[in-house]
Amino acid sequence: MAPRDHHITLLGKPGCHLCDEARAVIARVAAELGVPWDERDVTASEEDMRLYAESIPVTFVDGVQHDFWRVDEARLRAALSR
Repeated sequence: MAPRDHHITLLGKPGCHLCDEARAVIARVAAELGVPWDERDVTASEEDMRLYAESIPVTFVDGVQHDFWRVDEARLRAALSR
């Protein structure tokens, strides 16, 4: 699977400094590898709040939880290379 065939989702919330840091890493890696990504606001969904409110930011690769609190750039790159 080529990196561009993957998809990254960042689950965060406004005013979250860890989310800002995660967004910067994801944006950089996604741009370099041509991977599409999007961001969801955890506060927009009761289900997301119940499951992830204490873990944001949460990163998903292809719909599967990959990281929380911090995004490890090397680990993200490795996941997108599989």
